[in-house]
Amino acid sequence: MLKDNYLDYLTYEKRFSAHTISAYANDLDDFSAFLIFQYSLTELHQADHNHIRSWLVHLLEHKISPRSVNRKLSALKSFFNYLERQGIISSNPTLKVISPSFSEHLPVYLTNENMDTLFQEVHFEKDFAGQRDKMILALFYLTGIRRAELISLQIQDVDIEKGTIKVIGKRQKERIIPFDPKLSKLFTAYLQSRTAFLTEIADSFDKSIKSLFISEKGSTISPSQVNKLVHKYLTFVAQNNKLSPHVLRHTFATHLLDEGADIYAIKEVLGHSSLAATQVYTHTTIEKLKTIYKQAHPRA
Repeated sequence: MLKDNYLDYLTYEKRFSAHTISAYANDLDDFSAFLIFQYSLTELHQADHNHIRSWLVHLLEHKISPRSVNRKLSALKSFFNYLERQGIISSNPTLKVISPSFSEHLPVYLTNENMDTLFQEVHFEKDFAGQRDKMILALFYLTGIRRAELISLQIQDVDIEKGTIKVIGKRQKERIIPFDPKLSKLFTAYLQSRTAFLTEIADSFDKSIKSLFISEKGSTISPSQVNKLVHKYLTFVAQNNKLSPHVLRHTFATHLLDEGADIYAIKEVLGHSSLAATQVYTHTTIEKLKTIYKQAHPRA
């Protein structure tokens, strides 16, 4: 019951994304299962800092990365903060737990040459799926939106004349992102292809669907479908295991910064709640400058 009330709080008051809520719920379930198995403790709110430390050690011993362990600890911190505010516990036990340390990894991003190859040399079929895939890749790279934001886009969110899209980001925050005229042409072509495709399958799809991006079955495209198509096309231009939609978001931000864009403007476009999240891209640029310096300076 406490967990359900907490998840309702995240949903309706904090307005967290469905993805985040699902992750927090899974983390609480994992911790609960550990308490039952290891300590025969059936109530989450009875856990103390020793139980939590023991769980973290258990996770690390089972090769869970420190980054993932920290995320799970964040879920517990949030849950116990909620219990403390509700007067169910007197203090948050996670405050006595030290987070595992880990090295900060710089974002993976693609080069300008990679992106030129993707859109100028990689072949996209002229059918609906090919046009949709190209549109999705271009939208990720030219606007920096998140995967969940792209999937939730509806036709009315795109204003081709003004060159803007309306995006609902984390915690249901709305923002307007401008896009390049090149994207307007792709949008027009894709919408025509989408209409023609839905006409072909008129007897087998939901007529009320408003999603901008749909599957070959006429339903809203799924996260796994987006992941697969992005990975498929990016393998033509780069060799990396992390060829995900988020790589295109990182690429968008890094290329803007490299071209002199204001970091505060990048923060707003990306929908970051704090500047700290955006500043990681400055580290990427600094590392790039270091490499150039070592290659070019005669005394380096």
